[in-house]
Amino acid sequence: MKRLLLATALIAVSGAAFAQDVVRLGTEGAYPPFNFINDAGEVAGFERDVGDELCKRAELTCEWVTNEWDSIIPNLQSGNYDVIIAGMSITDERDEVIDFSQNYFPPAASAFVATAADADLGGVVSAQVSTIQAGYVAESGATLLEFATPDETIAAVRNGEAAAVFADKDFLAPIVAESGGELMFVGEDVQLGGGVGLGLRESDTELKAKFDAAIQSMKDDGSLNALIEKHFGPETAKF
Repeated sequence: MKRLLLATALIAVSGAAFAQDVVRLGTEGAYPPFNFINDAGEVAGFERDVGDELCKRAELTCEWVTNEWDSIIPNLQSGNYDVIIAGMSITDERDEVIDFSQNYFPPAASAFVATAADADLGGVVSAQVSTIQAGYVAESGATLLEFATPDETIAAVRNGEAAAVFADKDFLAPIVAESGGELMFVGEDVQLGGGVGLGLRESDTELKAKFDAAIQSMKDDGSLNALIEKHFGPETAKF
């Protein structure tokens, strides 16, 4: 789903995270319905449900850690947590510096949202920094306006800084629905990335194998599709 790589050459921490007493799951906590912080101050959303179930099936004790998006890969490499579970799309660029599990969310559409049907998609378009959507806008010839958080990309459209925002359609859909007609989808949907996967250090091969097996078991028994439908609705792409 989301996000291009902020390419940073850091030395990966060696050692198998699966051997630790606790496996730390790093997420952004600011990208509903994938992940967000609830009223109790806890990580919630689709990825909270998926992560907890994966840890249960892999017989791992896990804890949740939040980290800002633009440093989420460097801090994985630095050892601040062991797994990224943050709506991160599997891309060739990212795969050069970290490893990915198989996807736990299928390839899905990105979309433009604006306040007018005739918005200039070749003008100023907002996107979150270091995302696959930002990369797409930059290569399209439009003027890219990047922000650190997804909420800021929406605000830029509302206040007239940007003609449109480009992001995961599954992220944008509830915002459009709740806007009372202020915001609308414009232009054509765009398919980007290879689905969403867990990001891991390249040295953690056994941990990756444990999570791959757990993800496959959730695909096989239908429980992953059930969680996708629970959080994103029946029309969302499933396995």
